[in-house]
Amino acid sequence: MARLRRASRYGKYAGGDPLAPPVDLAEALDAIGEDVMAGYSSERAMREFLRRGGQDRQGLDDLARRVAEKRRELLQKHNLDGTLAEVKELLDKAVLEERKQLARDAMMDDADRAFAEMRLENLPTSTSAAVQELGDYDWQSREAREDYEKIKDLLGREMLDQRFAGMKQALENATDEDRAAINEMLQDLNGLLEKHARGEDTSADFEQFMDKHGDFFPEDPKDIDELLDSLAQRAAAAQRMRNSMTQEQRDELDALASQAFGSPELMQSLSQLDGNLQALRPGEDWGGSERFDGEQGLGLGDGTGVLQDLAELDALSDQLSQSYGGARLDDVDLDALSRQLGDPAAVDARTLKELEKALRESGTLRRDSSGQLKLTPKAMRQLGKALLKDVADKMSGRQGQRDLRQAGAAGERSGATREWAFGDTEPWDVTRTITNAVQRTVSEGGDPRSGVRLEVGDVEVTETEARTQACVALLVDTSFSMAMDGRWVPMKRTALALHTLIKSRFRGDALQMIAFGRHAQVMDIEELTGLDAQWDKGTNLHHALLLANRHFRKHPNAQPVLLIVTDGEPTSHLEPDGQVYFSYPPHPLTVAYAVRELDASMRLGAHTTFFRLGEDPGLARFIESMAKRVDGNVVAPELDDLGAAVVGSYLGSRGGQSPMGDLRNAYGDWFGGRGFWVGD
Repeated sequence: MARLRRASRYGKYAGGDPLAPPVDLAEALDAIGEDVMAGYSSERAMREFLRRGGQDRQGLDDLARRVAEKRRELLQKHNLDGTLAEVKELLDKAVLEERKQLARDAMMDDADRAFAEMRLENLPTSTSAAVQELGDYDWQSREAREDYEKIKDLLGREMLDQRFAGMKQALENATDEDRAAINEMLQDLNGLLEKHARGEDTSADFEQFMDKHGDFFPEDPKDIDELLDSLAQRAAAAQRMRNSMTQEQRDELDALASQAFGSPELMQSLSQLDGNLQALRPGEDWGGSERFDGEQGLGLGDGTGVLQDLAELDALSDQLSQSYGGARLDDVDLDALSRQLGDPAAVDARTLKELEKALRESGTLRRDSSGQLKLTPKAMRQLGKALLKDVADKMSGRQGQRDLRQAGAAGERSGATREWAFGDTEPWDVTRTITNAVQRTVSEGGDPRSGVRLEVGDVEVTETEARTQACVALLVDTSFSMAMDGRWVPMKRTALALHTLIKSRFRGDALQMIAFGRHAQVMDIEELTGLDAQWDKGTNLHHALLLANRHFRKHPNAQPVLLIVTDGEPTSHLEPDGQVYFSYPPHPLTVAYAVRELDASMRLGAHTTFFRLGEDPGLARFIESMAKRVDGNVVAPELDDLGAAVVGSYLGSRGGQSPMGDLRNAYGDWFGGRGFWVGD
């Protein structure tokens, strides 16, 4: 017998490219931030990104789909007739060879020949009954006798292969000594398991058993629990295979089982082993079944392996779904995934796991006091910077202006520097400029000790911030039409971009964000970006302007800047008793209240810009008249230009000059592209 050898403890490297860069959180953060602003919780947004995957890697959904496809393929490819078909083939071959021998044996007694032919002619149609019928048959053909003996050998090897993977091949051409070793191993194994069930076993018992019979267990279990798990999983798969057979198939195999190795002791030992395993591991799936519809027959051992694969695929499907409480990607069995789908799938899953871990540990996500996962301020800053860069690209791309980092020349130094660009009037940073020249000289092979020559690319200037402070009120419409018409996320992206710009570049400015639907309320950036879609009817511009004017009055020395993003006329206002009044079409009193507060903003010196979303002619006429009343501006940008429009208006308004003139001088008429100016 070719004994099974213990597997080496060394395995192939399965960690992906060891030179690959660390996981990139930028793509994940952008996607998560987008979903959060669309109304998802941070936890759900992270889960959705992991399900979708990234640009260069599969997500959990892709892996789960491949798992389901492989499961379906196994069921559609195979059936469970393999062992019965192989036994029938050996039996038919033996009978045919025997008939040939009877026909050509001239020395045989005619009566004996006739009796033998009659027995062969009247064999039962049942394969198992025919095998039993020929148990005492006196074979005349040596080839026929060998084929018949192969049936017993095949059954024995298949029965053992069901419980011990690889045994079918290992026991090919087994001797009586090999069969005796198998029986002894089974007896010792049953004895060890029964002792374990009574709680009387020791680690020495296990080690003694493995020293004696370890060659039969290539999995190399480290203790009796590992041994039990391995055996029980295989035995449970064998039982599920039996459950999946028809009653006729089960009856045939039961009848054939006694022929295994020609030894009833084998079946008794295996039956005892199954009983011990079921008692010690009742949690395994002993009662399940599958429906096989394919044409490729499976033997008992191979079929058990396929049932194990199906169970492993089911477990992977659950792990990849992440649909249970407390689910983490650490739950995904990467070794099983590699076995079933190959190493690339395991590498993708490992990358997703590292990404999830990095998101949780990098300060991007944290749990609040209620246990909910939230984007941290650090994540909000990173997301805001990305959105602000988007805005800068849109503005500079349309009219060739420099990046939004440029600030006024007459101002206070911010401490930051940047490369000089044509038209800059900021003071040079001499230290950085000389350092750049020295480094360039050395990189070109020169010796800076003999002098350095400045080039334009060496020059860095000190950024400054204008001294004029602004008091900014960003009013964003949160009525149901904003969510219904797909304006919810662009509105939030705009607010975050403006917030990031002010907090990073114009820290002296006072920004207040006010959301107005049926009523208005002041929100910080975390509240606004995490705000779910509001489905209450009402656009309470009156309440929002009340809050904005209160903000302006708190900063009397700052330049008021009023930015209003809306897609509808005012349809609600606050009554003197604090109740909200709603009417559609807009009631004249509602409009009057809004106009009164807008006039108050003008008296406070606010530069007002309306950002009109949508093409409704009535809304356009209303907003144009409101803007004209306070000498304000109207911008009608497309959704993907909203952020650039708001930021551009803020930058043009904060200096205390005419906002329209400042916008045109600093940024050109870039709204003449995809958006347009109204009431010019």
